[in-house]
Amino acid sequence: MDLLIDDISEAAYEAIETAAAEAARAAALAALEREAAAIREAQRWRLEAELRQQAIVEAKKAGRKNTLLAAVIGILGGLAIGVGGTLIIGGR
Repeated sequence: MDLLIDDISEAAYEAIETAAAEAARAAALAALEREAAAIREAQRWRLEAELRQQAIVEAKKAGRKNTLLAAVIGILGGLAIGVGGTLIIGGR
């Protein structure tokens, strides 16, 4: 009878150790999955920040181009009005 109790106890301890090892593996896997998800999220935010930075740079380039174009048009328009007004008012 004692031998049977010892065999059952040994089997129970082995089952407990196996269950504990499985639980530890599951916990480690869950931690790795959370870390992988956090890394993916950080990469997504980094990519979005890079895209926004690129859009800002392009908008600044377009703004400088538009400013230069407006300045050239203003100078040419002023020159045309000045020459035209001079010719009409006092020119020959």
